[in-house]
Amino acid sequence: MSKTNLCYLLLLLILLPSSYFLPSVLAKSRNPITDSEIKKKKSECYADIDRWVFPISPFNGLWGGHCKSSSIAKENCALKCLSPACYELIYESDPLEEGEKDYIRSQEFKYCMY
Repeated sequence: MSKTNLCYLLLLLILLPSSYFLPSVLAKSRNPITDSEIKKKKSECYADIDRWVFPISPFNGLWGGHCKSSSIAKENCALKCLSPACYELIYESDPLEEGEKDYIRSQEFKYCMY
């Protein structure tokens, strides 16, 4: 197991018990969100991010130009759009970086959205 994966596992073991006390976790639906629902909502988030045109335009989405500065910035904004509470819990302290694929945190995020 790599050092990075070990760190994420330890972080998961530390954060998971405390997450049971968060209102967003306590209010989970009995019917978990499906992958297709996540994909649809994420597409809507990307569309909203893409609507950002110019700071004074009335057609701006909810996200600023920083969300369009790179593909990874757009991905971080889309994750925040999907679930601000889950983004704060999983990614805010250590956002995704260019080229990073973090399977463990993506699964944690998906579980958080349930």
